[in-house]
Amino acid sequence: MNFSDILHKNPIFGRIAHEADTLGVDAYVIGGFVRDLIMGRPSKDIDVVCIGSGIALAEAVGKALHTNVSVFPSFGTAMLRTSPGQVQPGQSFPKRDSSSEQAWEVEFVGARKESYRSDSRKPIVEDGTLEDDQNRRDFTINAMGISLNQQSGVGFGELLDPFNGLADIKRKIIRTPLDPDITFSDDPLRMMRAIRFAAQLNFDIEPDTFDAIVRMNERISIVSRERVTDELNKILLSPTPSYGFKLLYHAGLLDRIFPELVVLKGVETIEGKGHKDNFYHTLQVLDNVANRTNAPASLRDNELWLRWAALLHDIAKPATKRFDQKAGWTFHGHEDLGARWTPGIFRTMKLPLNEHMRFVQKLVRLHLRPIALTKEQITDSALRRLLVDAGDDLDGLMALCRADITSKNYEKVQKHLRNFDKVERKLHDLEERDKLRNFQPVVTGELIMEAFNLTPSKEVGELKTVLREAILDGLVPNTLEGAFPMLIEEGKKRGLTVVKKLDEIQPIVTENQHTESNG
Repeated sequence: MNFSDILHKNPIFGRIAHEADTLGVDAYVIGGFVRDLIMGRPSKDIDVVCIGSGIALAEAVGKALHTNVSVFPSFGTAMLRTSPGQVQPGQSFPKRDSSSEQAWEVEFVGARKESYRSDSRKPIVEDGTLEDDQNRRDFTINAMGISLNQQSGVGFGELLDPFNGLADIKRKIIRTPLDPDITFSDDPLRMMRAIRFAAQLNFDIEPDTFDAIVRMNERISIVSRERVTDELNKILLSPTPSYGFKLLYHAGLLDRIFPELVVLKGVETIEGKGHKDNFYHTLQVLDNVANRTNAPASLRDNELWLRWAALLHDIAKPATKRFDQKAGWTFHGHEDLGARWTPGIFRTMKLPLNEHMRFVQKLVRLHLRPIALTKEQITDSALRRLLVDAGDDLDGLMALCRADITSKNYEKVQKHLRNFDKVERKLHDLEERDKLRNFQPVVTGELIMEAFNLTPSKEVGELKTVLREAILDGLVPNTLEGAFPMLIEEGKKRGLTVVKKLDEIQPIVTENQHTESNG
């Protein structure tokens, strides 16, 4: 098979070919780019292997394109970024996807062979041939190369496929080029990568390859948590993430990298009453999140973390499971306990302990609230509290709660979703009217202390709570004029003396608002 016509549409390959011929080295584009080219998938990462110095070839190409080259001498690699305008004036890359005009990353490396020690996935590297380089690749679909030389015997655009990767693409199979026991023992992260590629591409893992993962799964312990989590995140972002997690489970990897999730699996029955299998329920919720339609733009940057929230929303159910003679199985408080566990799980997984963790934690804590509103008479007070507690994360919470409606009974699901539609409409109307997202009561602790000449105390906190609840119940508006009289009344009930009236308090509030707006 020859890809010369396709490669000629992208001028960077012609430029690499010209510089390789000038230097007298053989060069090949190899790996994921070739796989994606064959499958028609977008890709901007190009790996080039040459028989010789990859750094020298990169510098020659960089000089020709007038672009900077990043050199990593300890790894024998170099990398440059190039855009359509840099390659050839007036000529652009073929349209591949919405990001086709962004920079392409091209990494250059000399062909090499690798050997490993049993206690490390860091290889001992030596110069090698193209065959050596293809032998060290993880899977047959990533071991294909395309010649970039105009003057070589192979020919520009010719496919080199020693392990029948093309056939495996057609068969939708993940398979190692060499003995899978050796492949996975050398670099155990490849076990995670096998499952990740299966999930991303909707491929099967070839039986001998999968059996080797089962045999070798304990080797994952030598891989850094950061690398494992990186692969886990890619599985989470795959089109049907449950497929990847089921493979992780059956391979024995999930129990080693995320045992808290495995504990969810199983159904216990007492007196003929059973509960749902929370492992498979969680995976269904995860798929529902992944396959939702009309996702709000506000969630685009939070997609990974919304999926983490789906994965963790019921994580504390095993710890809170109880059997009641009348009610059957209960999981009271699992949302609060799961939220308390979230920072620890993120810390173990080496995930960021920042606003992303707090987003997941909030969704785990609140995920029952909107669903509960569909089962009872909806009050404005309950809706206000949900709006206030969810704040800017309301869209994410509603997406998770919709996904959490699962049942084998289609009509039951549709009924719950219709009820959920009503809740969302009421929330939208209430938000439009009261503007309660990120709500802050106008009556602050400082204002209370000014009004009654108090120092920070329990009384100040109690008065704040009374005013906050009254506002959320709709008894008073969230304005100084509306809430201050109630504050005075509540203070007098507690025997407090008013030292500043409304007209004396208003300048303080105005000054604070001015300070905050300029802060």
